[in-house]
Amino acid sequence: MLHTTPSFRFARAPGQSGQGQQAVQWLLKRNCSVTPAQLLGLYVSLCVVSLGIAGFFWSQGATMVMPFAWLELVVVGAAFRVYARHATDGERIVLQGGQLVVELENAGRLERAEFNREWVRVEPRNGDGSLIEVSGQGRSVRVGRHVRPELRPALAREIRHALRGC
Repeated sequence: MLHTTPSFRFARAPGQSGQGQQAVQWLLKRNCSVTPAQLLGLYVSLCVVSLGIAGFFWSQGATMVMPFAWLELVVVGAAFRVYARHATDGERIVLQGGQLVVELENAGRLERAEFNREWVRVEPRNGDGSLIEVSGQGRSVRVGRHVRPELRPALAREIRHALRGC
């Protein structure tokens, strides 16, 4: 069971690691009110209703209704697909033992970077609420896309605080 740790605002503590150490996890996800599965159900019902109405008018002699109904469904389907493709985007940051693991998911692509806890740097790119840069050992990734810009400095402080082991 996940619970919020008392000293962290964004982090969750999923439990003990294999070595008996506490793991800290940040899940930063897009705020979506409709899941891709729900969207598919909505689209199917929209198709049934729209094609049913278009079929009725087509049978009454209005032949141009059907092509426009199909065009409407193709356009709406394309828009729903774009939405659904990015609905599960997110960032997962896990601090466990001596490793900081950053996983970025964007449009179904997963990018993973691992950093040594002792060598990692966590800094806002600029002081203006821009993305947080996690860097170390010649690699860097930017996180915080799904956090409001004014909260990114607090997230960076929280990650640095956890890295220090406080």
